[in-house]
Amino acid sequence: MLIRRNKGWEIPEREATPEAVYKNRRQFLKGIAAGSIGASAAAMPLGSALAQGTSPTADLYPVTRNPAYTVDREMTEKAKALTYNNFYEFGSHKSISSAAQALKLRPWTVKIDGMVEKPIEIDFEDLVRKMPLEERVYRFRCVEAWAMTVPWSGFPMKALVDFAKPLSGAKYVEMETASQKETMPGLRQFWYPWPYVEGLSMAEATNELTMIATGIYGEEMPKQNGAPLRLVTPWKYGFKNIKSIVRITFTDKRPVSFWEELNKDEYGFWANVNPKVPHPRWSQAQERLLNNGETVPTQIYNGYGDYVADMYKGMEDEKLFM
Repeated sequence: MLIRRNKGWEIPEREATPEAVYKNRRQFLKGIAAGSIGASAAAMPLGSALAQGTSPTADLYPVTRNPAYTVDREMTEKAKALTYNNFYEFGSHKSISSAAQALKLRPWTVKIDGMVEKPIEIDFEDLVRKMPLEERVYRFRCVEAWAMTVPWSGFPMKALVDFAKPLSGAKYVEMETASQKETMPGLRQFWYPWPYVEGLSMAEATNELTMIATGIYGEEMPKQNGAPLRLVTPWKYGFKNIKSIVRITFTDKRPVSFWEELNKDEYGFWANVNPKVPHPRWSQAQERLLNNGETVPTQIYNGYGDYVADMYKGMEDEKLFM
């Protein structure tokens, strides 16, 4: 008889936040009226950030939640997750959600090249309709020691890898963010190594946890959260989760990521979460929950070690945690 043991980060589906709770707009608006959040922050997420009903892919959402991926924390309030964002192309602060509305999403093409059978450039709408969409609830851990829990909509990155048909010699996947000089004021900050580039090993890219997210909270991805598609690797620090992807390159050389190029002593390629390995300027032993400001202990691999730790066996000489 097959007996399935829950992973350390899983809980029964009955304990996850009910879908109706975070999708109930009336309840959300009632909270605004009661003054639970500031008026400017409240109006933006339900207005310019998520109101993409005329989008050609709006009909795809909401998608079905995969009950295998739930966590032992309450869901972060939508308004907080949508207004506390890092997106350096729009500013080096957390209040970029308004400025990010300038991002142009149509047309949006994704180039898939490098060590593949046939390089292609595909329209986002065509790509997303070829993929198996589902929703997963994941923890998210920023290298700055704050954390949230959100429901991502998207597809396993392995499905994208299979679609791309990489050659056998490909060892890494390099990804690149859009560079829209007319909409992204941060690109004028010449001291940053634009464009934003990130990478994964092929083992990481095809790990079952790795997602390409196209939505959040049951709707299309807001611009400030990385529309129209972004990477989600829940066992790594958030800066690895590259936003607004326009290029995916398969290569046999390890990419040099944006933050690694800027300061390799503080931000490494692997960037796996570990409470025992401090950032050079602060501890990683604790994290602050975005929902309520509570401080809780950080977990190794952000609680996902059962799924990812084996990938790093024999790599003790690598700086796996920073």
